Amino acid sequence: MSHVNTDFDALSSLIAAKKLYPDARVVIPNEQTAPVRQFLTIYRDTFDLTEDHQIEWEEVTDLILVDTASLSRLGNYTKKLNQDKLNITVYDHHPPGSNDADADKRVVEPVGATVTLLIEKMIEQKIPVSSFEATLFGLGIYTDTGSFTFPNTTDRDFQAASFLMKNNMNLEIIQRFADYKLTPDQQNLLNQLFRRAKTFHKDGLKFIVSACQIDVYLRELATITDKLLDISGADTVVTVVKMEKNVHIVGRGNSERIDLTPLLKKFDGGGHPQAGSATVKRSGLDDVVEQVNRHLDLILKPAITAEDIMTSPVKMIPPDTKIEEAGRMMYRYGHSGYPVVEDGKLIGIITRRDLDKANHHGLGHAPIKAYMSRNPVTIRPETTIEEMQKLIIDNNIGRLPVMEDGEPVGIVTRTNIIEVLHSQKLSDRLRQPEVRNLKNEMKRQLPARTYSMLDDISRTAEHAGVPVYLIGGIVRDLFLERPNEDIDIVVEGSGIDFANHLQADYGGSVKIHENFGTATWHHPSKLSIDVTSARVEYYDRPASLPDVELSTLNEDLYRRDFTINSMALCLNPDIFGDLVDPFKGQSDLRSKTIKVLHNLSFIEDPTRILRAVRFETRFNFLMDKQTESLALNSMARMKDLSAHRIVEEMKRMFKDEKPPETIRRLFELQFWQQFGADDDIREESFVHASRMDMVYDRHPHFQSNKISWFDYFVIPFYHSGKSHLAKTFALTRQNNKFLQDIRDLTEIDGWEKTEGVGDFHRFLKDFTDDAILFFISKEHFENEDIIVSYVEKRHDIPPILTGEDLIQQGLKPGRQFREILMELDVAVLNGEIKTKEAALEWLDKYR
Repeated sequence: MSHVNTDFDALSSLIAAKKLYPDARVVIPNEQTAPVRQFLTIYRDTFDLTEDHQIEWEEVTDLILVDTASLSRLGNYTKKLNQDKLNITVYDHHPPGSNDADADKRVVEPVGATVTLLIEKMIEQKIPVSSFEATLFGLGIYTDTGSFTFPNTTDRDFQAASFLMKNNMNLEIIQRFADYKLTPDQQNLLNQLFRRAKTFHKDGLKFIVSACQIDVYLRELATITDKLLDISGADTVVTVVKMEKNVHIVGRGNSERIDLTPLLKKFDGGGHPQAGSATVKRSGLDDVVEQVNRHLDLILKPAITAEDIMTSPVKMIPPDTKIEEAGRMMYRYGHSGYPVVEDGKLIGIITRRDLDKANHHGLGHAPIKAYMSRNPVTIRPETTIEEMQKLIIDNNIGRLPVMEDGEPVGIVTRTNIIEVLHSQKLSDRLRQPEVRNLKNEMKRQLPARTYSMLDDISRTAEHAGVPVYLIGGIVRDLFLERPNEDIDIVVEGSGIDFANHLQADYGGSVKIHENFGTATWHHPSKLSIDVTSARVEYYDRPASLPDVELSTLNEDLYRRDFTINSMALCLNPDIFGDLVDPFKGQSDLRSKTIKVLHNLSFIEDPTRILRAVRFETRFNFLMDKQTESLALNSMARMKDLSAHRIVEEMKRMFKDEKPPETIRRLFELQFWQQFGADDDIREESFVHASRMDMVYDRHPHFQSNKISWFDYFVIPFYHSGKSHLAKTFALTRQNNKFLQDIRDLTEIDGWEKTEGVGDFHRFLKDFTDDAILFFISKEHFENEDIIVSYVEKRHDIPPILTGEDLIQQGLKPGRQFREILMELDVAVLNGEIKTKEAALEWLDKYR
């Protein structure tokens, strides 16, 4: 069954469900939309349909609902259902509602059309579809997605339509029935509603509410409202029409900022965010219209404003700057344009395109004022994204300076707007309320001595008269509620001078790093605080170490790796705990997104790619598409780094919780491939790492042992048959021993099949624990427990006989001593010898 006033999605879903449940009966409500009635006038005999009055409702035991989850939308006959013995299955794409049935099985997912869900099931079960069925199913998808233009459309709807096309869907029939022509009475109602429309403007959107009263019940108010939306150019239309004794409300919207459901729920209605309806029984038209107008604000989601998406701080340059210097600054800071400011006043915009034109004519020595765009179009922080989009289109420009109190406070580019318009996830994230101050979180989460020390720093900042901020991972981890006592502070001024102030105020000692303008203050409580000067870094060449110069806090944050690590907390008393978040790091924390600050980030420092993977696995985050693309494009730069820098990152990475996932992710980003590992062994490597974790976890003796980062690191090279390639990164004697051991273990035949614990000693005596456990983790070993038992016990073999004992027994020192003592260890491990007397007896026989 489906809802009354059956539309094409409901009808097509009924027929699709019949194919999945061939023994069920399809019940068609008496009321259908006009296009469906026209369709059934021609094709009704094609379907095996049962009318609702023909069902003995008291006898029904299984009910399959499509395109609705509510029994109240099925019609009056279903009131006779015996719900005590009723099993309900639901296929629907509408948001959950309070009247939804208590279903035994629910397939409710946010796709454009319910029939899409059923088509996916038919594809899974390889159920054949005829050309006519494909056409009907296509009508369901096309009408409920607005021919794939409604915001609720998903890629799954396209995939379902593609399947239907392969099964000869007839687009001519779809066009004929999807484009419904109004009757003269319906056209007259549309004309009335158009004339009576009242227009409202709010936050850059256009609203229309139109109401009228007619004497008879007229179908297709939803279709009429759709057409009113089209011809009015509004962002949303709400029609209120009294027909006979009832008032009918229909809402339609074409902006993602519109959600009609809160308004319609006031009248016990429902639907989608951009399409829904309600009926108010036995009510006056004026009363309903007054309520609609009163609650109209409910349908408007908060606007995305310039303040939400602008880049800030904005770098500005004076008009006398040379073209060449402006180009260097654009490269240096990753910008594609700058506001031009003279005497504190914005006088123009210079873009990379302007610079390219000037350089083409050999005018790199000329001042930018000769080539800048004058009289720039500006906006305010509260300008909405709809207004910004119109300004960019109308003026054919690529960026909008954001002005407040006569000064540029940010800049919005065409790219910023496109990113929001094409990312629902980002749009929803930007509309969430932001945290402004974390003082309470600091007090709740930080250890008392840490918070007390920050309070001390605050007082010194006031006396010294400098802005001081808490920065780094600790700010991020306050949002994530993860412990972190790594305290870094940054000073807009001299970090060294401020560290000396702290020592003078509270004691302790200061270690100065003059070259970097930093210092470490060792607090008397044994805590250490890194104090740095706000600075900006510039990389002369990719993968090099940066040049450093003093700067502001915002530019200091801009040099960092990711938005989630580019936040700071003010420590000065009046604003203690205020959040500084110029790159929307807290928004990315909410959406679990790793995002670089600029496109050259990975080129300048490829180790940031490894850090991004570390944060992905540690926090269960993901890089956004742009960041992942930049990582892939920059991965070849990894070979420019020293082995030491890569090793340091690997140590941190494999100390985190999910080494197997880390290995797999590094394959996806082409890391291992850069150093010679084969691309096709990524799954083998993942399985090997997972088994190694299990081997250590399964055996209590090793549960406290941390697997070495190097053991994980070698896995891809080992499975590629190229363990020698890992030697570049074997920076310790222990690492080199491990590599040699796993190579030698491969060359020893038959040792894995040994059965006695002690017998393994003959083969494995000189191999490290790590190498043995690595080797048996690569595949399932039937005698794994025996091997692990040997590895555990061999470290506690009692020294029953020594070399001195052998000499006293008349043996001459030599190679045989080693052999004798090794065989004695074998016997001890096998439980054959437990005392010195038994060992001496064994020695007599052994000789």
